[in-house]
Formats: sequence, structure tokens, C-alpha cells
Amino acid sequence: MRPETVLGFDTSAAHCAAALLLPDGRVIQRQEAMDKGQAERLMPLLEELLAEAGLVWGDLTALGVGTGPGNFTGVRISVAAARGLALGLAIPAHGVTRLEALAHGLPRPVLVAEDARRGEAYVQGFGISAQAEPHLALVAELPSLPPGTHLTGSAFAAALPPAMPIAEAIARIAATRPPTPQRPAPFYLRSADAAPPADPPPVILP
Repeated sequence: MRPETVLGFDTSAAHCAAALLLPDGRVIQRQEAMDKGQAERLMPLLEELLAEAGLVWGDLTALGVGTGPGNFTGVRISVAAARGLALGLAIPAHGVTRLEALAHGLPRPVLVAEDARRGEAYVQGFGISAQAEPHLALVAELPSLPPGTHLTGSAFAAALPPAMPIAEAIARIAATRPPTPQRPAPFYLRSADAAPPADPPPVILP
């Protein structure tokens, strides 16, 4: 059995992030801020991490990919890349939500509330049975929580910072998943902010 070498990556927000977990315990990672261009940057970034570790694609044993919630286009970029790589390399690709990644490594119980704009937040509790399912909630109506509950996420003014960069968390979570074939899918809690075009459709001549 090959030593575990897991590559995790995420483009669900205004960044292109990746982390490589090596069998000797080292982590090589990068995160580049960008509002657009993730589709062009993701694969070169992953290749750079592999080259830095002296590895090739065939050395990987599993993939982890951020599935959102987040930017619709960004989520689809990473998920499509993970599916293609998993198929070509014959290794599992594990989808990890942004909420799972933000909570990873933090003390329990913890409530994650990530800013979703419009006064709303993507919310999920870990170790909190009443909030165990991810959902969209109004920030002004976030529930009162039992004493000792930790808070994290960009929707809170005073919150615990993440225990590690998001791509590393995604890779570490993926490393704990069973090595069975997976088909990661985008994780959306809100429908797309897409509107039909304002211009009238073209006239089709007979």
C-alpha cells in the first residue's frame, strides 16, 4: 500500500489555494488572492506544489476539494478539476465543505457562521445537535448558544481564527475519509445570483 499523499485545493472564494500532505508529515501549501482567473491558475499551482515536493501526479493517493458554499463559478472550477484528476489518476476525490474546513482543528462545540452577504450567513454547528445541519440564516437572528460554545467564521465580529489554512484543512479531512470512489459535487445553500439578459433575444430570420 502506497504512503498517503493527499492534495487538497479550493477556489470557492477570492483565492486559489492548495495544500499537499506528504507521508513524512510535511505540508506544502500556497494561497493566492484573486478575484478571477482561478480556472487558469489552479492546475499550474498544483503542478508547482508537486514539483516542490519532488513528486508527480501518479504519486498522489487521494484528493480533497472545497465544494462551497461560496462563489458559484469558483466552486465549479475546483470540483470539475477534482473529478477529472480522480478519473485520470484512478484515486478518490473527497468533497469537503467550507464549513467543515473552517471548523477543522477547533475546539468543540463550535458554531461556524460564514458571511453570505445580504445580512445572511452560512451556518453549521459542530458538537451542537440543534445546529448540526448546514443552513442559511439571517445574521441578526443567529440563535443563542449554550455557554462554552466557540464561534468562528467571517459573520462574527469576534471569532476564533481558523486552526489552519483552508486548503490544508480540506486535505487533512480528505485524508481521514475511506479510500472509496467518490464523486464530489458543488454544495450550494443559495440559488445562483443569475438573471436573464435584459436585451431582447435576436430575431431569427425565416
